Amino acid sequence: MKRTKTTPTLRVIPLGGLKEVGKNMTAYEYGDEIIVVDTGSMFPDEELLGVDIVIPDTTYLEQNFDKVKAFVYTHGHEDHIGAAPYVVKNFSAPIYATPFTMALIRNKFQEHGIKNVKLIEKKAGDRFKIGKFSLEMIHVNHSIPDTVALLIKTPAATVLQTGDFKVDYTPVMNDIIDLARLGSLGQEGVDLLLSDSTNVERAGSTMSESTVGATFEELFRKTDSRIIVASFASNVMRIQQVINAARNNQRKVAFAGRSMHNVTDIARKLDYLRIPPEDIIDIGEVNRYPDNEVVIMTTGSQGEPMAALTRMADGNHAHIEMKPGDVVIFSSSPIPGNEKSVKGVINKLFEIGVDVIYEQLADVHVSGHACREELKLILALVKPKYFLPVHGEYSMLKHHADLGVQMGLSPNHVVILENGDVLELSPGQMRLAEPVPAGKILIDGSLVGDVGTAVLRDRKQLSEDGLIMVILRMDSSNGKLLKDPDIISRGFVYMRENTELIEEAKTLIANTVNNLKPTTRKDWQQVKHVTRGELSKFVYRKTKRSPMILSFILEV
Repeated sequence: MKRTKTTPTLRVIPLGGLKEVGKNMTAYEYGDEIIVVDTGSMFPDEELLGVDIVIPDTTYLEQNFDKVKAFVYTHGHEDHIGAAPYVVKNFSAPIYATPFTMALIRNKFQEHGIKNVKLIEKKAGDRFKIGKFSLEMIHVNHSIPDTVALLIKTPAATVLQTGDFKVDYTPVMNDIIDLARLGSLGQEGVDLLLSDSTNVERAGSTMSESTVGATFEELFRKTDSRIIVASFASNVMRIQQVINAARNNQRKVAFAGRSMHNVTDIARKLDYLRIPPEDIIDIGEVNRYPDNEVVIMTTGSQGEPMAALTRMADGNHAHIEMKPGDVVIFSSSPIPGNEKSVKGVINKLFEIGVDVIYEQLADVHVSGHACREELKLILALVKPKYFLPVHGEYSMLKHHADLGVQMGLSPNHVVILENGDVLELSPGQMRLAEPVPAGKILIDGSLVGDVGTAVLRDRKQLSEDGLIMVILRMDSSNGKLLKDPDIISRGFVYMRENTELIEEAKTLIANTVNNLKPTTRKDWQQVKHVTRGELSKFVYRKTKRSPMILSFILEV
């Protein structure tokens, strides 16, 4: 079908979450309206020195400010809501989310001092309109309450975005995924399916969350030691199962970590987390109880440097001192990129004499993402005309695309995109359009987007080769050196053990300055430039290293 100016067209624009794990964000554009699904963040990789989090580039949305009508959220994990405080405040559009997701977003806004954003709560099963968009929230299972898939309808096309999901027939809370509704969509007709690719490389089906509860019961029953359980604070179902196992084994529960306290407070207020007040003790009271009467629920399952469990392993926690015989349960699996950090914490705990239990040793964690059989089930139920794998690195997207073809989709109807690509849907047609700006915005403390390539390059150089500072005291009238240069090394060499190298460098700099023409010596910028250049060549020749060199001139 040939597209004309009057043919209705829906533009699907992934701005994050493709060829990566995290910072999920997708824009849907129809006519003069845009809705945005999720605004996620991701952990920085090891090359992004000093960066706190990474969020999607919103240049295209800012270029179309008046078109942005709403932000809609599938669930409350950081890779879906983490960028909300940085993105939403720049627009006048309201937020739509389920109660638990909205509570987490509201908490973020309070921490960032963000006000005057309209928050509209919806729940699974709700159908509502945003301009020309008709939306429906469909209940799915995941490792956080109130997770939904989104059905997005326009006159041009109908799209189902699954968000993160699994098929759990025995969930700990909420109902099983709404397979009946997903099946009915297959009968009604879905033009495009966007489906979670995180676990596509795993065969079979993801185990039910309830299996972890049985493992907790067994482990708690078998040990008289103090138990520390590390998990994502957002996994309320996991926390509930720890609470249940603790109560059944006459143990009190203490919470460690700011995010753990924040989320559990929210979950208790919304009645998603049920725990008798007498079963909770303050983390500062733990040492007053026998080891066999205590469970500590903590953050730090990803080896984060400042998280509570990491500080315990380092011996820096204000209240908990790890000791031989303690039992630490990692009720999580490392997010890609965090494996080294997690292993580092595990090794420190083993060195202390702690018994560490993790996913490879017992069923203490199950994924919140669908494996291949569940992904095939969704494809079979929804019967989409076109298929776009999302949420994953390229290998994941490729395996999911292949799975779609195996399920009977034409290869021409399955597409792998990059962030910023634009997929246009018209009745009976799918095509690629010109891409839009997309990429990464780096958050470093209060700096948003100010950490660029040059800054990262400097940080990398400093981390690898260190810094040399050269101080020149010069006569302002004639540009002559008044005394020998001073050299300070930080992260380059230990000066007391390299006096010969330092003295040679001082002599080189003095000779360089003294040999300059009198007119040149009065040009401070030129003096700095020449001395940096000569010192850089000398240092590399002597050490094969390239430290950052800073020159300072004190005029007398």
